[in-house]
Amino acid sequence: MKLKNCCDILDSKRIPITAANRKKGPYPYYGANGVQDYVDDYIFDDELVLLAEDGGNFGSKEKPIAYRISGKCWINNHAHVLKPKNDLNVDYLCYSLAFYNVDKLINGATRKKLTQSAVKDMEIPIVPLATQQKIVNQIKKVQLLKSTKKKRLNKLDELIKARFVEMFGDPNISEKNQKKVSMTDVCQIIDGDRGKNYPHANDFCNDGYCLFLNAKNVTTSGFDFSNKMYISKEKDEALKKGKLNRGDLVLTTRGTIGNLAFYSSNIPFDNIRINSGMVILRLNHDKIEERFFIEHFKLQLLRIKQKVASGTAQPQLPISTMNKIKIFLPPLSLQNEFANFVQQVDKSKFENIVYLNKTLSSKILSQLGDAIRD
Repeated sequence: MKLKNCCDILDSKRIPITAANRKKGPYPYYGANGVQDYVDDYIFDDELVLLAEDGGNFGSKEKPIAYRISGKCWINNHAHVLKPKNDLNVDYLCYSLAFYNVDKLINGATRKKLTQSAVKDMEIPIVPLATQQKIVNQIKKVQLLKSTKKKRLNKLDELIKARFVEMFGDPNISEKNQKKVSMTDVCQIIDGDRGKNYPHANDFCNDGYCLFLNAKNVTTSGFDFSNKMYISKEKDEALKKGKLNRGDLVLTTRGTIGNLAFYSSNIPFDNIRINSGMVILRLNHDKIEERFFIEHFKLQLLRIKQKVASGTAQPQLPISTMNKIKIFLPPLSLQNEFANFVQQVDKSKFENIVYLNKTLSSKILSQLGDAIRD
């Protein structure tokens, strides 16, 4: 059934409020991907599903484009507001839309938009209300399993941090017997080409010769290529600095600062360039091992954000201040010993991630099928 026939679309009731005009209060202020702020008044008080209009996680396999809300709130104009009609469970509606393939429905080169006319014609499978509830219950059970696995992954990350501190000490605490060097002693910090040849909106396409990284591609857990933009070979060759070599690290330096991703041999793209909010860290592998460096930097990240980053509206980490960051430089043999430990832990993490991404997905699909057949 099309959404226009099974939902009331309440977009006309949305009211955006600029950050400067928002008055702090207890009510959530929702946008495309969740809570953006809290305000002193509300315009909705209902069980609703919000579907991203622009700025959503379109194409992502991990982050949904729809989410469920309940109670008093304010909603801006970046999310479509859907209220299910009778015989449609609100959770079932949300699950039906969370990872809906909207590739053929969205438009816009750099900021994708899902228009209301496209939303009205989106279709979801309609089954009896009792079956919808059964499906919802099954999915919630699987989500509980998923949450347990994620907690296990977090514990493994904590284990790596604890092992680092045990072997080398805490980078945030000065110890007289610990040798420290500047970042520039162990790596080159390479900026991108921000000159006249920097790509404009009409230079990007959905397929092409060179992957041009965007802010969503470099996350707290490494690369995420669910949202991709490309430039042509001609455009790539016109640019100078900012192209990755295998073994490089990418570091975000504007907006969300401190996300790191490693361009290993497993990354399935041979040509990648950074955007203006990133730098390349090209390590001297004769001095430093990448897993050691990554964990070292993660432990320093909070202090870096608080003390080193500059800029108010959009935090920035300029190269001039990165040059002042000090890091441990223990013998390479010890770094490699730590790297071997991380590699073993990563195997356990990989098994958990495979379970999350594949096994649980298969269980969901199987249980959905069983519920619908029943």
